[in-house]
Amino acid sequence: MTNFGYNGFWGLLILIGDIWAIINILQSSASNGKKLVWIIAVVLLPVLGLILWFFLGPRDRKT
Repeated sequence: MTNFGYNGFWGLLILIGDIWAIINILQSSASNGKKLVWIIAVVLLPVLGLILWFFLGPRDRKT
């Protein structure tokens, strides 16, 4: 059996956070170019991209 441990737990939390960030990025009113840049940042740099998006990313959602 594999040992899930804390590393797997943190990895799962980061994955959930990244998915949440990508969904919010897609729902934002930012231009498609900005959305693409943020999604690439979150995918390629999961932890740093998530932190940067949380503080600097687009917030407005389409209605």
